[in-house]
Amino acid sequence: MHTYISDNLMKVRATLLPGVKLVAVSKYHPVEALQEAYDAGQRIFGESHVQEMVTKNEVLPKDIQWHFIGHLQTNKVKYIAPFVSLIHSVDSLKLLREIEKQGSKVGRTIDVLLQLHVAQEETKFGFAPEEVTSLLEEGECLSMPHVRIVGLMAMASNTDNEAQVESEFASVKRLFDSLKPRFFADKAEFAELSMGMSHDYPIAQRHGATLVRVGSMIFGERVYR
Repeated sequence: MHTYISDNLMKVRATLLPGVKLVAVSKYHPVEALQEAYDAGQRIFGESHVQEMVTKNEVLPKDIQWHFIGHLQTNKVKYIAPFVSLIHSVDSLKLLREIEKQGSKVGRTIDVLLQLHVAQEETKFGFAPEEVTSLLEEGECLSMPHVRIVGLMAMASNTDNEAQVESEFASVKRLFDSLKPRFFADKAEFAELSMGMSHDYPIAQRHGATLVRVGSMIFGERVYR
């Protein structure tokens, strides 16, 4: 198994463009699988369930960067605030306020991405592009001392239509490029675009992704509990 995960990691890394960071999506996979990926040099892991991430953080090496990539409920923020490295999935001002509150309690500034909804599926969470602009114009989220907005996250439609996926990722990059000079001109940290998963990350990279979220290509298919 060790060789399997190591080999898969090497294959995925070989396809990454310069400057693109790999988030190994490890949800539903056992601690042993994460340890094997860690031993092969992987340090960024993506989880989407709070309790699972907390449990894994307790037993795995402390230099792991934990990225929360799933829908985050406000009442769960307190459990990950002490250690989370990046929250990809911020989709409301209410959630930002809770992250600020919990960041203050633990004395940390927490990095977050604003999640965009550009996919066709209604089930996806996230801001519409115009909502992100309105949120930033209003300004409250830019003055939170314990929250640092470092970029955007988006999921493309789950479709075989590559042109559609290209178009959706391109629209996210255009929005990022318009927001950067307007709201983050003096903030070098606003530099991250989390786009692309196992099936579409090569397309996402072509449109400026700096973080790609890859799970099944590394760990194999998930075992749901």
